[in-house]
Amino acid sequence: QLQLVESGGGLVQPGGSLRLSCVISGFTLDYYDIGWFRQAPGKEREGVSCISSSGGSTNYADSVKGRFTISRDNAKNTVYLQMNSLKPEDSAEYYCKAFPLLYGSSCPGGFGTWGQGTQVTVSS
Repeated sequence: QLQLVESGGGLVQPGGSLRLSCVISGFTLDYYDIGWFRQAPGKEREGVSCISSSGGSTNYADSVKGRFTISRDNAKNTVYLQMNSLKPEDSAEYYCKAFPLLYGSSCPGGFGTWGQGTQVTVSS
């Protein structure tokens, strides 16, 4: 069964760093794009970053460019989001999503499977 589990969230001061992990089980990661999304209270869910199945292509929302880095280790079935220089406006529930390439899906707008989320709070 396809499953994504996020971890690594928490409370951090402005300017601090966190690394989120998304562990995928139940399928071979090689055939999936993976994306990170976030949703703050009262706001719509938004795309943060995407990484291609090979890891050779990445993209970022303008609001996180230069501060966040997405990476993947297919051997460990894990995708990471390194978040540096965090700001209070980065506070949100963060979700990862897997996009099945064999069904024509792609990050960020395609269909896929969501994880349950991990909370990030940036506050002094």
